[in-house]
Amino acid sequence: MKDKMLVLQNGKVYYGKGFGSDKTQIAELIYNTSMVGYQEILSDPSYRGQMVVMSYPLIGNYGLADDDYESSWFDVAALIVREYNDTPSNFRYTKTISEVMIDNNVAGISGIDTRELFRIIRSEGTMLAMVTDADRNVKECLEEIKNYKPDEKPVDVVTSKKIWYVRTKNPKYTILAVDCGIRRSTIKALQNMGANVVIVPYNTDIDTIMKYNPDGILISDGPGDPRLVPEVIETIKELKGKLPVLGECLGAELIALAYGVKMYKLKCGHRGANHPIRRLSDNKIEFHVQNHAYSADKDSINKSGLTVTQVNVLDDTAEFFEDKENGVFATMYYISDGGDVYKEFFGAVDKVVGGKGNAQENRY
Repeated sequence: MKDKMLVLQNGKVYYGKGFGSDKTQIAELIYNTSMVGYQEILSDPSYRGQMVVMSYPLIGNYGLADDDYESSWFDVAALIVREYNDTPSNFRYTKTISEVMIDNNVAGISGIDTRELFRIIRSEGTMLAMVTDADRNVKECLEEIKNYKPDEKPVDVVTSKKIWYVRTKNPKYTILAVDCGIRRSTIKALQNMGANVVIVPYNTDIDTIMKYNPDGILISDGPGDPRLVPEVIETIKELKGKLPVLGECLGAELIALAYGVKMYKLKCGHRGANHPIRRLSDNKIEFHVQNHAYSADKDSINKSGLTVTQVNVLDDTAEFFEDKENGVFATMYYISDGGDVYKEFFGAVDKVVGGKGNAQENRY
């Protein structure tokens, strides 16, 4: 493996061994606390343009399985690990991480003190970083980082380029998903609830959306600053009160903006598989998967017509908020976890289906 280095925006430099693509990559440095699930993270479109540090020290030991991708490609810019294993032991695996990273121009570096990186991100916040050859001039690398311009609109890159459909047996509902970077597990979760799913590009106009006669609308997760997606904000405003709307992660942030809520960027984001969420109604705590960098101001939410019903135990940020009167629900954690998300959203969808009088009508 080739000698590589990781250069941080704050001037810190780390040396290690490369794997995956040999391409120099600059991106936002973030961390993820999941012990497993590196394949789902690498193929999750919401990580577009980010460089992921994994907290678990051994990565690659169970390889990649064809059924576990969240999309058809890897969107992360780079993967940083303590120890990389290129000889997986798993009867399901079909490829190693490095093989697929090469195909998708994702750089990797191992042998890094990831504990120290975590402490830096935790104390200083996310920052830009570069993975490049170890013999590069560090001052030149820092200048490149300083002049780096990220994707102006990463949702443009990850959204569907056409309308497509996922059918399920004996459907009860038709759910239309506005694709800002939808994950396969989100689609499967909707299918498990008995829904046919229509997936449309994020900038699809309201008239086209309504032509599919959906029972409910999902605004999917995706990458980047929610303020860069005004098209979906306007779509949510037009849908409000017409159909049940569920926003997931970026989709929840877009719902907040559609209601005039103030947004702010978290210091180091919520990214991992074990975030504790408290239900305010009974103080019970659930653990959920998350990946988001922005949060909605709680005081602003409660003045907007939305109501906060769940909060993060670690930092008291809003995790689930809703406008029950208009059937609008927003979750900052992944809906594949189920829980209150399904109960609230599909409860509203059931009322729409009952009003139509034909729950299993094939509408496409």
